[in-house]
Amino acid sequence: MKEELFPSFSIIVPEIDESLSFLNHTDVKDIVKDIATRKCLKVSNDHPHDLVIAADTVVVINNQIIGKPKDQKDAVRMLKMLSNKTHYVYTGYAINKEGKLVTGVVETEVIFNELSEELINSYVASGSPLDKAGAYGYQDNEQYHLIKKIIGSHHNVIGFPTEEIKEDIKKNYSL
Repeated sequence: MKEELFPSFSIIVPEIDESLSFLNHTDVKDIVKDIATRKCLKVSNDHPHDLVIAADTVVVINNQIIGKPKDQKDAVRMLKMLSNKTHYVYTGYAINKEGKLVTGVVETEVIFNELSEELINSYVASGSPLDKAGAYGYQDNEQYHLIKKIIGSHHNVIGFPTEEIKEDIKKNYSL
């Protein structure tokens, strides 16, 4: 995306209280969109003439939102919960340039393989799942064979739905 749309960019991690979104909304799509919007607007305040893109991703299984694991034990619990089941990945995104705000949400269905205790423990010991929603990363699938099938955007499962964001930028902003 960088080469196609932007000659350069910066990554800025804004400090926001994500728990407010959970207090103000009950629908997962509204929650991730609200978090992304608040991140986007916070960065836009300091960069009012720049195109700002923000996103937030969660994993949902059985109507339960699963964020990032607190520790290795929590990661093991999450992976056991996802094993041999279908879950959904939701990414809310917000794009802002000079006060023109565009938001969206992408939903992807993910079907996991059955994960053995040995595989889960090995994967968690690698440290990779500890900073990811749902305690897994799409990029780890080749080595650990976590995912059986993805229905929808593969980029969304990574946490940044590039195709949808590119379309919204092309449609709504003249760059």
